[in-house]
Amino acid sequence: MQRRYLGLGAAGLATAMALTLTSCGSGSGGGDAVTLKLVAADYGDSKANSSQKYWDRLSRAFEKTNPKIKIDVQVYSWTEVDKKVEDLVKAGKAPDMAQVGAYADYAAKGRLYSADQLLSIPTQADFTPALAQAGEYQRTQYGMPFGASTRRLFYNKKLFAEAGITDPPQSWADVARDAGRLKARGVKMPFALPLGPEETQAETLLWMLGGGGGYTDSIGKYAIDSPENVKTFEWLRTELVGKGLTGASPAKLNREDAFAAFADGDVGMLNGHPTLMKQAEAKGIDYGTVELPGAGGKAKSTMGVADWMMAFKQNGHQAQVGKFLDFVYSEKNVLDFSGTYGLLPVTTSASEAMLADGKYSKLHSFLKQLKNAEFYPANKTSWPLVSKTLKAKMGTVVGPRGNPAGVLTDIQHLADRADSAAE
Repeated sequence: MQRRYLGLGAAGLATAMALTLTSCGSGSGGGDAVTLKLVAADYGDSKANSSQKYWDRLSRAFEKTNPKIKIDVQVYSWTEVDKKVEDLVKAGKAPDMAQVGAYADYAAKGRLYSADQLLSIPTQADFTPALAQAGEYQRTQYGMPFGASTRRLFYNKKLFAEAGITDPPQSWADVARDAGRLKARGVKMPFALPLGPEETQAETLLWMLGGGGGYTDSIGKYAIDSPENVKTFEWLRTELVGKGLTGASPAKLNREDAFAAFADGDVGMLNGHPTLMKQAEAKGIDYGTVELPGAGGKAKSTMGVADWMMAFKQNGHQAQVGKFLDFVYSEKNVLDFSGTYGLLPVTTSASEAMLADGKYSKLHSFLKQLKNAEFYPANKTSWPLVSKTLKAKMGTVVGPRGNPAGVLTDIQHLADRADSAAE
């Protein structure tokens, strides 16, 4: 998870991590020593909490009870890791495992083991159902969720009090009213709207959900230019951006900069994920969070982001990879990773443990939303192209000359063509 948080993104997550495993020895035979090479993306924000330390510790613990399986870990930043895996695959050196932001393209080309070919039944059954389903390509799970997050509306309690706002917003009408009061008090960004290229696809989906829409319909077809989505961005253009309630130009504002501005006390409200809590607390910001506001009240759901573990077939280490992943996805290890990096557990057992532990209380409201969250259509091989197009175009939609219907229709046509080409 650029560094992406889940929502990370997305990505992420944003947005995540990547793992690779290669052989050392004569192959996958039960009596031979094997080295599984793990490439992981870095969820940390400094050397002190780098994911390298997490994986080194986890690997050594696994090796103690599995002396014939060694784990060689490499950690890359989120700006590098997807390309690193892609280059390895193209060079014919596919990793045994990779954990990145998308899996569908590799699954479509038949390069991956399915989850049920690797994991024990208890491990696979422990995945949070919504996440397991999001990891399916053509109804088979190839993407194993690794880190997750959901989004909530963050607000600055001090700025709200100074503007005479007593309750956080529950609807878009409340958002516009409160943003107007914050603007009158001189707040630089009453509502930060990051539609810059860093994570446009996330902010876009959040508002679509608030308006009763989304990227896809009930049967998984793209519905980008639905009437609900068009109305959503017409409202944003007219009622929020057009009235000067966002401060900075949405097309030029990236999520990272919006988060930094919130931590500096310059933002009244914005949509954020759990890592913003730590960032705000480090700067002494007194904040609150609520469920996403929607067009007529609370949004129908929030956005969920997940990063994905996948296992390549090329080196044939099915049994060893499965054994390692069963260890990785144990309740203790999932909870340890999630707690360390402010993410949400991807398994039911670790989620229940987190909800029962008061030291994770600030994550509880995010975690409770996960089971009903809506995810990117990462099961579509067309999604990377669609996401790239959203990043390039959505910032202009809410500008003074923005044309929501025209832009959304253009993206819909591109998405339909890409979807058809993949079939």
